[in-house]
Amino acid sequence: MGLFDLIRSELIDIIEWIDDSQHTLVWRFPRHDNEIKNGAQLIVRPGQMAVFVYEGEIADVYPPGHYELTTANRPVMTTLEGWKYGFDSPFKAEVYFVSTRQLTDLKWGTPNPIMLRDPEFGPIRIRAFGTYTLKAVDPKALLTEIVGTDGQFGADDVTTLMRSIIQSAFADLIGSSQIAALDLASNYEQLAATLREKVVERIDDEYGLDCPQLFIVNISFPESVEKALDTRTSMGVIGDMTKFQQYQMGQAMTAAAESGGGGGAAEGLGLGLGMAMANRMMPAGGVGAAPGSAPPPPPPADAWYVAVNGQSKGPFTTDQMRSGFASGEVNGQTMVWMAGMSAWSPASSVPTLASALSATTPPPPPPAP
Repeated sequence: MGLFDLIRSELIDIIEWIDDSQHTLVWRFPRHDNEIKNGAQLIVRPGQMAVFVYEGEIADVYPPGHYELTTANRPVMTTLEGWKYGFDSPFKAEVYFVSTRQLTDLKWGTPNPIMLRDPEFGPIRIRAFGTYTLKAVDPKALLTEIVGTDGQFGADDVTTLMRSIIQSAFADLIGSSQIAALDLASNYEQLAATLREKVVERIDDEYGLDCPQLFIVNISFPESVEKALDTRTSMGVIGDMTKFQQYQMGQAMTAAAESGGGGGAAEGLGLGLGMAMANRMMPAGGVGAAPGSAPPPPPPADAWYVAVNGQSKGPFTTDQMRSGFASGEVNGQTMVWMAGMSAWSPASSVPTLASALSATTPPPPPPAP
């Protein structure tokens, strides 16, 4: 190898980008004084494009491939000042590598709720979030409109812009779709496809970007609305409310019988609940009347409440209380209350119940002969 060949080999340069960041869109090749030598080797790997910028103007764009930068095989480069001098004078230019592969696992959401006029619920607020992918399709537009002179530009640098665009497009879409709130979940795929089209329209020509995939993961309602929907669902599951109330009364009777420690008061409570249940189960208008064809009977005028194990049970009628006195299930020390009384009192101190209690209490037996 001659001296001239040795000097020439030392001046040959390699310009390439090995990307291992997974989220970088644009990377500027670091070169002291931005000098590119004649015969330099440019390596553009699959999923990349190289852009030469001279004095703020884009000179050329290179797709994937291996290039030797000489005047002979790259005539476009002859327009750059300095390159025309060939080997004797390196030219100065900035080289930007642009990633054209998809950047995945990018997230979007609505930080503030969006108002929706629903035909069933009226005005309602909703939130949404999902994921999307991003890809550079026009390096010139991307460098001109967004990147500028940044040495490295990643997905995080464009995330705020993308989220704003997606949020705005989603608000327009959800307002014009006229889909009921309860039907949104069954239309995620259709809404996501339309939303992606609206986003691409805004970023393609202006920023040189594409959004190959966009997904809606969830659309949610405020907590208060979700609770109301849960209550409504529970009522639909229960079905016949009358039968459900009968079931609850039966459960209360079983609990009162098994609680223990209540003595006669607990048993009297079970008796009263049983009679109340029988009244509810008896069809209005006598035997043969259609269930549910008449309103339930009005509450008794005299509604007594009995204290059992620290809990209020009732209401019971005066006749039910007399039955409890007669069977010994309720006694004079049982604490009772009804509307109009200032506080709970023993049954023996209430005039109405005291007379019923004395009537059911047998006189003392005669003395033995």
